[in-house]
Amino acid sequence: MIGKNSGFTLIELMIVVAIVGIIAAIAIPSYQGYVMQSQVNQALGELSAYKTAVEERLSQSGALVNSDIGYSPSPLTTGTAAIDIAVLNPDGSGHLEVTMGGNAHGSLTGVVLRLERSVTGSWSCIVDTSGAPGWSDRYSPSGCAVI
Repeated sequence: MIGKNSGFTLIELMIVVAIVGIIAAIAIPSYQGYVMQSQVNQALGELSAYKTAVEERLSQSGALVNSDIGYSPSPLTTGTAAIDIAVLNPDGSGHLEVTMGGNAHGSLTGVVLRLERSVTGSWSCIVDTSGAPGWSDRYSPSGCAVI
């Protein structure tokens, strides 16, 4: 008695592998875009945490160095404890600034994240992408101006 074989043919398996390959080709770049967007948002969130310390230091009319604001370098930036991230002008304006690098995605290396303080005390976000040729506007944090 001859039994009937059941299973998948080689053609059917090749079609399934091709479909999985097409899905992966679409999904991987999309995933990397989400990773880069989250890294920019994380670095900006870490930078935003220092605004309160800057405001406090401004009210005390003191000098502004990293140790005054409790700066701890992020692994997503090129910052070090020796390089001050804050600048405070005599008129009350100033900014906090970091450059993406370190463990950040290679396409983000060179992006400058800046939180600018006006004389009136309002803060605005600026993203300078001139140092990152791989930048895409889809990585931009909401509410930030991209230059």
